[in-house]
Amino acid sequence: VQLQACGGGLVQAGGSMNLSCVASGIASTYGMGWYRQAPGKSREFVASLSNNGATDHADSVKGRFYISRDNAENTIKLQMNSLKPEDTVVYYCNTRNSRYFSGSFAYKEYGYWGQGTLVTVSS
Repeated sequence: VQLQACGGGLVQAGGSMNLSCVASGIASTYGMGWYRQAPGKSREFVASLSNNGATDHADSVKGRFYISRDNAENTIKLQMNSLKPEDTVVYYCNTRNSRYFSGSFAYKEYGYWGQGTLVTVSS
């Protein structure tokens, strides 16, 4: 399994940014998602897209971030709107069996991870 994330960079507060991630070698039962991690903190769930199309978003980003499937196979996009300085962290793409995106499993570090991409929101 390989994950390749792209996007990230510098944006002003209130602005928007998209992240994309392509997965290869994953089973049909796998979903994909995004997590983020600030220095000295544990990795935090952001959003997930299960293999059946169901989506979930963390409360901290609901109404601002949207995860969706891109046209290309095994490709997801995270559209981030109304960005805040506290969104400044490294974002990681993740893939795992979709059952592990449900409930409390989503908050655990299962599956495979991409290399991380830094998003910096300036105030």
